[in-house]
Amino acid sequence: MAANSGDIFSVSAPAVTKELKQERAVRTRERVLASAASAFAAKGYPAVTILDVAQSAGMTKGAVYFHYENKDALAVAVTELFNRRIGEIARAVEELGLPPVSAVAELLIRTAVAFRDETALQAGARLQLERQLIGAQIPLPYEGYTDLITSWLAKETADDGADPAGALTSSTNLATVLVSAFFGAQHISWVLNNRADLPERTIAVVRAIIPCAEEDIELCPSAPRG
Repeated sequence: MAANSGDIFSVSAPAVTKELKQERAVRTRERVLASAASAFAAKGYPAVTILDVAQSAGMTKGAVYFHYENKDALAVAVTELFNRRIGEIARAVEELGLPPVSAVAELLIRTAVAFRDETALQAGARLQLERQLIGAQIPLPYEGYTDLITSWLAKETADDGADPAGALTSSTNLATVLVSAFFGAQHISWVLNNRADLPERTIAVVRAIIPCAEEDIELCPSAPRG
């Protein structure tokens, strides 16, 4: 019995150690990424150094370089984090089962709140503005976001009996205008008010571009009231 127990522990201990090391590595990468996002959001890509990120994360430059090759790699990782977060918001809205226009409004409002409150989104937005200064390819901004809104609006138009081809064209145009206006409002709100009024500006954008959307906005659980 003792021999068998010894055999079990001698086999499992290295596996446990490896798993713990992997967990620590994941946590360290997350800490580095959070520090990089905070630095990019506050200072912008050109002004940030690896030393800034290392000091904010409470580690050495060598530890940062172990996980990320250079500052460009950090910018790409933060941009990917931004896109993942946008995807999470979109999936959460889809799960609500709202009518299409309400879903679009809810998506924009939740995105506005996330821009106001979450460093990763603030960093991602700033990196998009500075993409020409980054020595690596980062994903193009808001393409998937626009495609999703287009698909929701097309469903609304199709439900009204419109020609499918015309509905898609109309929905694409409307989605493009909505996304452009929203992210323009995001930038203005950032410059003027540190995004504190972005949810309210977002509602104004939806009302201006879709004048008949008032009843749909009322169905949005995240819409500012009063």
